[in-house]
Amino acid sequence: MLVNGKWTTDWQPVQAKDEKGGFVRQTSSFRNWVTPDGSAGPTGESDFKAEADRYHLYVALICPWASRTLMGRKFKNLEDVISISVVEPMLTDQGWRFGDYPGANHDTLNGATYMHELYTNADPVFSGRATVPVLWDKQRNTIVSNESADILRMMNTGFGDLADTGIDLYPSEHRDKIDALNARIYSELNNGVYRAGFATTQVAYEEAFAEIFAMLDELEARLGDGRSYLLGDSFTEADIRLFVTLIRFDLAYHGLFKTNLRRIADYPSLSTYQARILALPGVQETVSIDHIKQGYYSVKALNPTGIVPVGPELQIDR
Repeated sequence: MLVNGKWTTDWQPVQAKDEKGGFVRQTSSFRNWVTPDGSAGPTGESDFKAEADRYHLYVALICPWASRTLMGRKFKNLEDVISISVVEPMLTDQGWRFGDYPGANHDTLNGATYMHELYTNADPVFSGRATVPVLWDKQRNTIVSNESADILRMMNTGFGDLADTGIDLYPSEHRDKIDALNARIYSELNNGVYRAGFATTQVAYEEAFAEIFAMLDELEARLGDGRSYLLGDSFTEADIRLFVTLIRFDLAYHGLFKTNLRRIADYPSLSTYQARILALPGVQETVSIDHIKQGYYSVKALNPTGIVPVGPELQIDR
């Protein structure tokens, strides 16, 4: 945790609690937007113009929020436009760390050892948690955004002709439906698993638990009509936002977060849907079973022994 630019306490999973003892997530602090002409986006400042090799993405392969942005980068063919750095999967007392763990790397751009150093580079008096993803501007030497939902939208339209315009993850004709799905999937599933896993009271845990499985049951029924994706044949950002939670569910949330009523493997339509998305070009490159398991089971508050389970059997080609 940073307070006025100084690291003050060891990393803890619970950021804040509500009156029921429920987990409350920190609000993202940097909300600027990359746009094709550098004009201001919905929030933040202007002068973040889309340019090749100007922006750098900091991610963790354990993190579903960061994986959203990696998938967006893949689908929009922005790998040669936006460079990336991957932190190690295990959470340290100072949060995310760069290093030599397989699949991770060092921060050769800014020379940081920990993510929190990037936050204080951007704002010397920053207070809060140093989260991923972070979209970094090499030219202005600052953070553009640390909000994954915004970065995913930037991947879709913010880079203009530098991106593949053949796929639209947020098509105008479906935006109302996408927004409605996103809101519910976020509250009840994406963040719902964290509300269950990091609850500090039984009532808060059971409330989150019930919402998680009500949503999974609803999604199973929705996909049970034979459609390929949430909105039919159109693959959208709503599918990305759902997939990143589904792929982590049996690996981590089912056991570590006590969301153990059913597995995704017990839902035929959701299992088929997960496999369908995993088979899309480039998606497997954004998923690391090893990082997911090593990362979640490194959370000392939930797993003080640090033992990582051998199962379940979920194989992907890497």
